[in-house]
Amino acid sequence: MNANDLRDAWADRTGEFSPRYYAHYGPNEVSEVVADRLGGAVGRDARVLELGCGSGRHLAHLHEDGFTDLGGVDINPNSFDVLREEYPDLADAGSFHAGAIADVLPTFEDEAFDAIYSVETLQHVHPTEMSTTFDEIARVAGDALVTVELEGDGGGGIVEVDDGLPLYRHDWGSVFESRGFTQTAVEALGDDTVRVFERAD
Repeated sequence: MNANDLRDAWADRTGEFSPRYYAHYGPNEVSEVVADRLGGAVGRDARVLELGCGSGRHLAHLHEDGFTDLGGVDINPNSFDVLREEYPDLADAGSFHAGAIADVLPTFEDEAFDAIYSVETLQHVHPTEMSTTFDEIARVAGDALVTVELEGDGGGGIVEVDDGLPLYRHDWGSVFESRGFTQTAVEALGDDTVRVFERAD
């Protein structure tokens, strides 16, 4: 699957794994872990951006938990219609951007956000866009980065999910340590690995 086909598959997603699908389930344990790790790393007045925010269920939990400066990026434009329906207070308070991460991040200044996080999103970035996308994340993230991603045994590789869509597994510690971050925490959370990074320089 090429990069454009992969983008289109997620931009047009309905049903299972769509923005409305996740809105149905709402915030969960992952939301709580992200809030806790971000709170410890940068505090609740920090500028925070979620990559692949979907309908905003994790951001909604952050908002309820006292975070005041929130933003999100998602490739599926329907995400923001659902977000406005399900989390109107968040919709009014936050700043949201429709588009692929690789297209949106270059519009931001260096260290535009105090913290950036992703939940099962970076694993969808196509191999042809990985290097530049990960460089952009490191450039835009100011003090901290939190990843909650599928890693498997850490050996990388591709896992196919519904409709043959690929997930690209990485050791996210190596990915971001090589881009100027120091890993400060790592833990298993279900099938995912949570990693917390702080800027090294």
